[in-house]
Amino acid sequence: MGLGSRGAAAAGLGAASAAVRPGPPDAVRHPVPTPPPKGAARASSRPHGMVVKAFFPTCCASADSGLLVGRWVPEQSSAVVLAVVHFPFIPIQVKELLAQVHQAGRVGLAVLGTWCHRRQEAEERLGPFLEGLGAIFSHEPWLQLCRERTSGLWSCKATRQQGPTRPGVKDQVMLVFYDQRQVLLSQLHPPAALPDRQAGDATASAEGLAAVFDTVARSEALFRSDCFDEGPVRLSHWQSEGVEASILAELAKRASGPVCLLLACLLSLISAARTCRVFKLRPLSFIWSKLSVCGQLGHRLEQLALVFSTQKAESPAQLMRKANVLVSVLLDVALGLALLSWLHGKDRIGQLAEALVPVADHVAEALQHLLQWLMGAPAGLKMNRALDQVLGRFFLYHLHLWISYVHLLSPFIEHILWHVGLSACLGLTVALSTLSDIIALLTFHIYCFYVYGARLYCLKICGLSSLWRLFRGKKWNVLRQRVDSCSYDLDQLFIGTLLFTVLLFLLPTTALYYLVFTLLRLLVVAVQGLIHLLVDLVNSLPLYSLGLRLCRPYRLAAGVKFRVLEHEAGRPLRLLMQINPLPYGRVVHAYRLPSCGCHPTHSWGSLCRKLFFGELIYPWRQRGDKQD
Repeated sequence: MGLGSRGAAAAGLGAASAAVRPGPPDAVRHPVPTPPPKGAARASSRPHGMVVKAFFPTCCASADSGLLVGRWVPEQSSAVVLAVVHFPFIPIQVKELLAQVHQAGRVGLAVLGTWCHRRQEAEERLGPFLEGLGAIFSHEPWLQLCRERTSGLWSCKATRQQGPTRPGVKDQVMLVFYDQRQVLLSQLHPPAALPDRQAGDATASAEGLAAVFDTVARSEALFRSDCFDEGPVRLSHWQSEGVEASILAELAKRASGPVCLLLACLLSLISAARTCRVFKLRPLSFIWSKLSVCGQLGHRLEQLALVFSTQKAESPAQLMRKANVLVSVLLDVALGLALLSWLHGKDRIGQLAEALVPVADHVAEALQHLLQWLMGAPAGLKMNRALDQVLGRFFLYHLHLWISYVHLLSPFIEHILWHVGLSACLGLTVALSTLSDIIALLTFHIYCFYVYGARLYCLKICGLSSLWRLFRGKKWNVLRQRVDSCSYDLDQLFIGTLLFTVLLFLLPTTALYYLVFTLLRLLVVAVQGLIHLLVDLVNSLPLYSLGLRLCRPYRLAAGVKFRVLEHEAGRPLRLLMQINPLPYGRVVHAYRLPSCGCHPTHSWGSLCRKLFFGELIYPWRQRGDKQD
């Protein structure tokens, strides 16, 4: 917080990360402070008291005269004013209220001084009376804040009844105004001063300006009563403007308890049924682990269990995560219902069912022409005719089986699509995951072609690499997982040469089929990858945090800045503390939700290596996958 004024530099605020911005000309007589003279550093060694930073809430600027209640931070020489106690009051009742707040929030509050707002002629005689209250509520230093009757000028004093101060030495007071409501609701204060802090840093002691946010956050018990209550102590703070919203929030909080308990019981029953031994059998467990819709349903159950959990959030980060999950689920279900209404309107499901079979026939015809092109002389290449005819007829037979399978299901396609469309009631992500599984089923023949070609190609690559090691007098040691030297006789070298020649001349034909069907397979995987990317976007996007950043940016704070309100000789420096909002990129990075994670994430190096050596590329995550 590099302040551009002489008074701010003397206040010791240069260690924090904030900036001072001059206020408007009508509010500041000298918007740009003059730089200190060359002898300022030498003059600072003269005897003077310490600089006291008084943080005063803007909501109390128009409050009636009374006592200043807050917390004194000796490490920072700061006084954080939280409320103003109005007359009349009984001192013992004020001390009891402060003790109750200390017991509730574990924050030590005290009477820091007096507040005098001179709005009438009779109130000018309150000065001697307010100064005498320092004998009842002893505090060092004792603050005396006063606002003039007509001119609106402020005067601040900090006196000491005891201490090592010398005659003629006075404490300087810097008055910093802050919005108490924004500071209370902001995420700058511990235990989550910034969203990217680690869990261990959340319990660390507050330093610098974080002590102000910590004090306001832990003093919620003080804000439960205001000047409109009929209690023995009347206060002015940020809730003095009205508590209707707090009452509605309390009623909603009480009503949500039984609802969350009921839904948590239902979700626990569903989770228990999912972990039943029947679903752990080999076919069902395999299907559950490979289908995208099953993984998304499991992820949705985890989200609902987190939202409707009866356990109270222990930190603002957990509360923010619950809110993000709830908004994500609600938006997902809303988009799913919109998709469902669009599908069932104007008989669009019937139109899709009628167009599906002709599209399948067109794809099969295109694949048939492609296989016939490969069985000839593709691009003028000289292929092994015998192997070419065998592979071409093999793939044509599988293509015939697949188109027969589609025509066999054609009478039931409309009913299947109608029941599949109902999955949109569970959310758009469930419908997209179902669409990904349908694409996988409809392109199963392409997957089979890819697997056959990849296995043949991988077999030839492995054979050629083993025979190449044979020519060099090497062999692969399976036990030690390394290449060792080995001596071969003449018969072994002769047979190896024959096999190497046969595999080498058959490799172009196999590689061509593998290349064509791998490109088709990559096209299908790319379409499924786009669907999974959209699903992950809906699952992981922190919509609630982005909404807070858009509508109420002070809720997600990255720091503070200061604006100079008054900087005159002979008067205290007055600053306005404002909150710097967190950038949108950091909001997404800090509050991003975990995604389903049921599909693999290959790096480019890993993908190219698998394609070159003929390893299969699965649309799901394997148990032994290693990411580069």
